[in-house]
Order: sequence, then structure tokens, then C-alpha cells
Amino acid sequence: MTENSIDELMKWVISVDRRLILMQSMKKHTAVRASDIAHEASRSTQNISRALKELEDRGLIECLTPEKTTWKKYMLTDKGKTVLEKLEGKYL
Repeated sequence: MTENSIDELMKWVISVDRRLILMQSMKKHTAVRASDIAHEASRSTQNISRALKELEDRGLIECLTPEKTTWKKYMLTDKGKTVLEKLEGKYL
């Protein structure tokens, strides 16, 4: 993972506020569920679920309970932790 790719991912995260909200929540919690973040951030569960899918597709988070259809839990990957570290202080 190059510094350039981390910077690109960081820009991608901050370009949409739901992604930034999700990273903020990941900073506070080891594992998260869409409904918990939605409640915490006063957003719809659908909005947060979309952000989770986007971050999962980019390899920033992983699903801990892929066999479930609802109430899935997610946590940061190593790549996600690196991006979060870059976001801290500046954007979070």
C-alpha cells in the first residue's frame, strides 16, 4: 500500500459525509452495526448501510458476521486503520 493510495482513499472518504461519519464511529468503537451508527449520527440506517458497503468494497472495513442478513457487525481492516490514522486530527 503506497502513501499515494492512502491519500487517495483519504480523499475518497472525506468527499462524502456519511463515509466520514462512519470513520468517526469506527474511531470510537471496535465493531459497529449500521443501526447503532445511524442512531448515534441521526442518519437513516439505509444511508449508513450504503457507507458500510462502500468502505467494505474499498477494503477499509470487513464484516464480522457475513452469514447474517441483518444486524451485521463491521470492523476496520489494517488498511482502514491506516486511513483513519491519517484522518485523525485533520478531519476527525
